[in-house]
Amino acid sequence: MQKLGDFKLPPFFNYPPYFTLQPVRDTREKQVQLWKDLILNYCKIQKIFVIGLEEDFPLFTNPVIERSLNHEARVAFLSALVSDGRAEWMDKGHRKCLILWHRIQDWADLILSFVKENGLEDSVMTVEEIRSGPESRGTELHGMDRTVLMRALKLLEHKGKLAIFKGTSADDEGVKFSV
Repeated sequence: MQKLGDFKLPPFFNYPPYFTLQPVRDTREKQVQLWKDLILNYCKIQKIFVIGLEEDFPLFTNPVIERSLNHEARVAFLSALVSDGRAEWMDKGHRKCLILWHRIQDWADLILSFVKENGLEDSVMTVEEIRSGPESRGTELHGMDRTVLMRALKLLEHKGKLAIFKGTSADDEGVKFSV
C-alpha cells in the first residue's frame, strides 16, 4: 500500500483513470465520492484547513503513476465538498478552499467537550490558548485554523454557552465559558 508520509493512500490512488474526470455519470459519482473521502481524511490527519488550487497539494499528484489532477478535476472535487457543507470557497475566484473535516457544529461540540473535560466551565481563556495552549495539546483543537475556531465560538456564543470579548489586538480576544 502506498503512503504519503504516515497517511495510507487508498487503492484507487494508483489507478490512472481516477486522475481524470470520468464522463459516465455513475462512474463520476463514485469517483467524486472517493476523492471527497480521501481529501477529508487526509486533511483531518494532517490538520490541513486550506487547499489552494494553484498551490502544490500532495493528493493532487501521484508521481508513481505519473498522474496529476487537472484544474477542472480539482475544482469539481472541492466544489462537491462545498455542496456537501464540508468546505467553503474562501474567495470569489474559487482559488482557495476552507476544508471542514468537522462541520462547524461538530467543532462547537468538541469545544464544549474540551471545556467540560478540563473543568473550564465558568473560566476565561484567550482564543490562542484554546488553539495552542497546553490544555489543548493532544486534542483536535490544538493547531486548528483560527477562522474555523472563531466560527465555532460564535455559534456557541449565539447559543448562550460563552461570551467572546475583544482585547486590544486579535491575539487578545478572550472567551468566557458559561457551560
